[in-house]
Amino acid sequence: MYAATNTAPKADGRVVPWNKGKLIGQKPPLKLKQIWAIRIRLQLNHRARELALFNLAIDSKLRGCDLVGLHVRDVFQGSHIAPRAIVMQKTQRPVQFEITEQTREAVGAWITAARLKPEQFLFPSRMSASPHLSTRQYSRIVGRWVGSIGLDP
Repeated sequence: MYAATNTAPKADGRVVPWNKGKLIGQKPPLKLKQIWAIRIRLQLNHRARELALFNLAIDSKLRGCDLVGLHVRDVFQGSHIAPRAIVMQKTQRPVQFEITEQTREAVGAWITAARLKPEQFLFPSRMSASPHLSTRQYSRIVGRWVGSIGLDP
């Protein structure tokens, strides 16, 4: 009965809400020290895809749904990663962002390792039913990154 509402009864019969005492809503942004901690962990663990995903997320400040929907051609120019990219957000507004040298290296290493072509999604799904990483999976990955540096996901 109580599992459906994620509440638990107290001894006196009152119900305690699932979010009592918890911070809900938008999380505070990561501090520079935390960003570097995640980056170093991903580099040391040789996580090419996740390092490219993390660095691109930091550089672009795109929503998760826009980030996972990027194609290789969105960041690739000729034979190298472009220093700037312009992508269309889900709101149909173009957004331009700079891609730092560190991110260009990480994305380039990921494209090479995954043997991606310009028309493919930058972060393809490992499931055949989905063409690219889902926002739900991206959320889980972000949770692991945050948890790896000792923060509450």
